Amino acid sequence: MNVALLIGLLLTAGLVAWSSERFHKSLPNWVALVSFLIATIWIVFVWLNGPSEGGTYADQSYEWIPRFGISLTLRVDGLSLMLIGLTTLLGAVAVVSSWTETQTRQGFFQFNILWVMAGVVGVFSAFDLFLFFFFWEVMLIPMYFLIAIWGHEDKAYASMKFFLFTQISGLLMLVAIVALVWVHYDIHGIITFDYDTLLETELDSSVARLLMLGFFIAFITKLPSVPVHTWLPDAHTQAPTAGSVILAGILLKTGAYGLIRFVITLFPEASQEFWVYGMGLGVISILYGGYMAYSQSDFKRLVAYSSIAHMGFVLVGVYSFNELGIQGAIVTMIAHGFSTAALFMMAGALQERLHTREMSKMGGLWVRAPRMGAVTMFFVIASVGMPGLGNFIGEFLVLLGAFQKNVLLTVLAALGIVVAAVYGLSLMQRSFQGTPNPDVPEMKDFAFREMSVMVVLMVGLVWVGIYPQHVLGMTDAILPLLGVVP
Repeated sequence: MNVALLIGLLLTAGLVAWSSERFHKSLPNWVALVSFLIATIWIVFVWLNGPSEGGTYADQSYEWIPRFGISLTLRVDGLSLMLIGLTTLLGAVAVVSSWTETQTRQGFFQFNILWVMAGVVGVFSAFDLFLFFFFWEVMLIPMYFLIAIWGHEDKAYASMKFFLFTQISGLLMLVAIVALVWVHYDIHGIITFDYDTLLETELDSSVARLLMLGFFIAFITKLPSVPVHTWLPDAHTQAPTAGSVILAGILLKTGAYGLIRFVITLFPEASQEFWVYGMGLGVISILYGGYMAYSQSDFKRLVAYSSIAHMGFVLVGVYSFNELGIQGAIVTMIAHGFSTAALFMMAGALQERLHTREMSKMGGLWVRAPRMGAVTMFFVIASVGMPGLGNFIGEFLVLLGAFQKNVLLTVLAALGIVVAAVYGLSLMQRSFQGTPNPDVPEMKDFAFREMSVMVVLMVGLVWVGIYPQHVLGMTDAILPLLGVVP
């Protein structure tokens, strides 16, 4: 697999989509959709062909700035391949979800979607720390434009808040990267940003703790976790539907990926010492996110706070430091990408039809749009952890792993599943059940375009829920790097 070619495909498609608007208004949508479908099919073929002898699906390295030990090192293992596949698939979902929503500057809109996804693919495949930071910044700017230009009523505030939180935390990570490189240079006399080389750097315990915190804060801000979560509800609420799909389905996963790939592996001893704080923040995020989700009357804002709770399970799983917990965290990342992307697409469809996100102005919508009601019910029960679907597998494994680490924190985390059932069923009752609101006009149900995407996401959740071995097997190679023996 040529990762550089895949990134180049998305970047080039973005430029083509931007320039194609002058020929036909809907042409940028087709350019973006076809590009994401080609990329997704390509990744499926790579997966079916299997990894090389080294357990990787791609491994490329080119000199970039040799004076400072910076190279274009792109590598794809099982974890990276799953997340890149999720990225391209949800890219197609984002395009379909915004097909009729966006009426202005569609070329530039699709350009930003494609460039965000190109940056995310780079994040999931970069094994040079400078290159990783470069892609981390590449995905930030287009996302800012998506919210600032095509967002809703408070888009200026939400986009600036998103930019400041992620940019400041990213700069903190950059300081930690440079400091790690300097420490390695001080010991070995070689300047390098190579991930494999820096893994072997011997760090003083106090230095390791400080550097680990620089990475940790950046990644839990993007995850997000309490207390650096406040940008997420505003960004989700004000973003266009495609922006919400990308944020929830993909960008949050870059924070979780960073914890697994960089924090735990680069600073193993410091991370082991930090486990109680990592798991504690995860539990707080689960309970706080669930409580705040239940108190919302805005459909999108409820789903946004539920994402904080689900990402709390990821944090708990990662810091359990055992096979069950970490694999559960990875399964949760994949399943959450499917379920929450679908719920945000549903929120966008409702807003496009009803011109409101307030559930108090809905009620009884199942009668008017039975296909939308059935689809929403499926993804709500998936989100609250129905057995047989992917979310249940992920959260169940996380709780099993966490129980081996700390019983009290596990019990508190398990309460989050009960809270999830309450706010999930409340969302369903207030929007699609109950007495129909007489002020709501007849509304159009899902047609083939929306239903085709929803069916794909449904199949993904059932696949992970019924036979999670495909996901679990692809994570085995990374477990030894985390100090876990599969």
